[in-house]
Amino acid sequence: MQETGAVERLVHEIYGEAVKSDLPGPVRDPARAVELLEERYKLVVDKRIVAVTFAAFMAARPVLFEGPPGTGKTEIGEALLELWSGKKPFILPCSENYDEYKVIGDFHPIMALRKGFNEESFIPRPLLAAIILDTGVLVDEIRRSNEDFQNLLLDISDKRRIIVPELKRMFKATGYGFQIIFTSNPEDIAQNELSDAFLRRVVRVDFNYPPREVEARIIRVRTRSKPRIPSTITSMILDTINALRKTGVQHKPGTAEAVLWARMAQELARLRGSDIVSVNDVVETSMPVLAKRVEDEAEIREVIMRNFGVEP
Repeated sequence: MQETGAVERLVHEIYGEAVKSDLPGPVRDPARAVELLEERYKLVVDKRIVAVTFAAFMAARPVLFEGPPGTGKTEIGEALLELWSGKKPFILPCSENYDEYKVIGDFHPIMALRKGFNEESFIPRPLLAAIILDTGVLVDEIRRSNEDFQNLLLDISDKRRIIVPELKRMFKATGYGFQIIFTSNPEDIAQNELSDAFLRRVVRVDFNYPPREVEARIIRVRTRSKPRIPSTITSMILDTINALRKTGVQHKPGTAEAVLWARMAQELARLRGSDIVSVNDVVETSMPVLAKRVEDEAEIREVIMRNFGVEP
C-alpha cells in the first residue's frame, strides 16, 4: 500500500471537496447510466456510446470522443466520468502551452527556498490529484495541445501511475475511478494533428448530429419548464438548424445551439409575461444564437426568412 505523505494530504485539502458528488456511489451499468444521464444531467445519450466507453474503462484504455462542436462531447464525457467513479471529474481545457508542470505539479518557489525541493514545497495539480483521489479526467480539445503533452497523458493512462523524479515518488492509481476521456473536433482550425501512436492507444467514439427525432427529444428534455414551446415551433427550429448545416456557413450549428436557441426563446417569452413561446420569440433570438461570424449573416438571414417567413 502506498505511503500517505504530504502530497496526498495537500491533495485532499485542496481538491477533496471539489470532487465530492451526491451520487451514492459509482454507476457502471450502461442501462442505468443512460437513465441517469437523462434524469440527472438532462442528456439524451445512445446506450452504445455508454457501453463502449465503460468497456474501454474496464480494458484500461483512454477514450477519444471525436466529432463536430455542439454534439455533446464535453457534457457527456464529464457526466460519464462522474457516473463511473462516483466523484466529480477534473476538466483540463487544452492549450499549446500545457505541460507536465501545469497538470502534475510544481514546486512553490518561496517554499522550495525555505524547505528544499521536497513534498513540503510541492504543489499538486489536477492530473496527479485525480490519481490520488481515484476520479476521472476530461481532457477537452486534445488537438490544441502539443505532441509531447499528448504522449505524457498516454503514458500516464497506460501505466496508471505518475512518477515525480524530484520527489523520488511514484503515485499509482489504486482503484478503477481514474479514467481519461479526450474530446476532439478534427475540423477545427489552428490545432495540431493526433499522432499515430496516440490514435492506436485510444478507443475512438464517433460523435455526430443526432437523428431529428432524438434532437427534438433533447430540446424537450432541456426545456421542460415554462413557457411551453409548441411542437410546431420545435419543428421550425430543427428545420432551420438542419438547413444551415447544409449551407456554406463556417460555424454550422450543433445540438447545443438548437437547445440554446429554444431556451433563449423561452426566456424572451418569460420576460414578456407569456406562458407560451411564439414565432416572434424564436425569430428575435435567432441571429444572436446562430450568427457567429459577420460573413455568415446574410446566408443565415435567408434561411430564417425561408423557414419562418419573417425577417430576423
